[in-house]
Amino acid sequence: MFKTLFARMLVSYLAVAMGVLVILGFMATGIFRSHYINEVKSELTRESNEINRILLEEYIDTRKQPIARERLFAIVRQYGAMIQFRFDDPKYGSVDIVDEENMAKWQACGEADLSAISEQMKSSPDFYSYNFDFMSEYTDIRTLTIIRPLQYGDGKRMGVLLLHYDMQSIYQALDSLYLDVFMSALIAVLITVPVAFIITKYTTSPVSHINDVVTDFSHGRYETRVVVRREDELGRLGASFNAMADQVAGLEKARRDFVANVSHELRSPLTSIRGFLEAMEDGTIPEDEHQKYIEIVLDETRRMTGMVNDLLDIARIESGQYKLNVINFDINELIGRVLITFEARILAKGLDVDVRLSDEPLYVVADRDRIGQVLHNLIDNAIKYAKAEGGILTVESSVNRQNVTVRVGDNGTGIPKQDIPHIFDRFYKVEKAHTYGSRSGTGLGLSIAKLIIDQHNCEIKVKSDEKGTDFIFTLKKH
Repeated sequence: MFKTLFARMLVSYLAVAMGVLVILGFMATGIFRSHYINEVKSELTRESNEINRILLEEYIDTRKQPIARERLFAIVRQYGAMIQFRFDDPKYGSVDIVDEENMAKWQACGEADLSAISEQMKSSPDFYSYNFDFMSEYTDIRTLTIIRPLQYGDGKRMGVLLLHYDMQSIYQALDSLYLDVFMSALIAVLITVPVAFIITKYTTSPVSHINDVVTDFSHGRYETRVVVRREDELGRLGASFNAMADQVAGLEKARRDFVANVSHELRSPLTSIRGFLEAMEDGTIPEDEHQKYIEIVLDETRRMTGMVNDLLDIARIESGQYKLNVINFDINELIGRVLITFEARILAKGLDVDVRLSDEPLYVVADRDRIGQVLHNLIDNAIKYAKAEGGILTVESSVNRQNVTVRVGDNGTGIPKQDIPHIFDRFYKVEKAHTYGSRSGTGLGLSIAKLIIDQHNCEIKVKSDEKGTDFIFTLKKH
């Protein structure tokens, strides 16, 4: 029944609201009831004191007794009450005072045996005693009885006084008050229901919207986004989902592009290899030229092997299989070793090498093998794109307070501005040709270099213009 967040929140809001209203209703009626009863008790206490004064000053004086009785009758008429005296002195005996108008409801109370309460009052430490429905055996009306000793001015007790008060009007007023409170609570509930519905709908509708978007997204509709119209936690959740969706959509596009690029990169050399082999097999290529085309096929297979190895390196780095073996080593010594491996290509292309390294060792904290791979990819790239005549390969290292900076540059034609933001993307090549003998590679070397530098929590960037291109990366200094 309550399977949705909306239903649960709505029921919770209503339950809390009604619970609070019920508690407040009981508290309010309890406070009012206590207030009314205390007022009545206070009034009866004052009247009992006045009655005691009338007894002492007038009633026990036979000359003033008629006046005293008139005053006592005035009190019982005012409150619809009944007064009972039980004197210790037999001369005064027992006296009941009740108005003729109220005689019917109090008449049976005169038969009550009050000896026990009289004796109890004599020994009781309490001066006033309040009893509800004390005369319930003798009358059907609800009563409040105040019992107090009759005493002289010197404190000596002369008997006991019982003042019975008719509580019917008080209870009727309280019942009316309870009804008013109940009706007010009912009206409050009727107001609360639509308000709770609106608040719940306002709170849960973004959640439902986000759920719908997530469902669409899970079904492959990656363009779906959350419409954010608020700045609270749900709004931020929607914005966070949109940011995540953008990343996932980007990754999905990158995955498709990656598959397409890999397919294209493999299909092109495979098509070339198959074409050359079929041509040699059917005699289109004469036997005396077979060696030439076998070299071409071998170069294509070497390029495919290099691309597969690069893809494996990228996969291992991104999956965390390549754990960095961080050590302290001399970056200048590593640069020298990597340059030596390119000596034949540098000489073959006739490049001038501008090496700017300090004479002192320059120690860094990094993975030596991985940084060697970065240097290898950058130097290979620089040799490839340096000018054929008058080409210069530049390798430089420098240090500041915290980092060591390495620059690898060439004096080629530079990278077009529109290509610079994509230079570290996989399979992205400024030279789009894939033909044999072109200077195009697999398009993965720079991507691997960036992954390795990122894994070191360092930075790599490119600067390029018509005078050449520089790749600059930093490492943490030891």
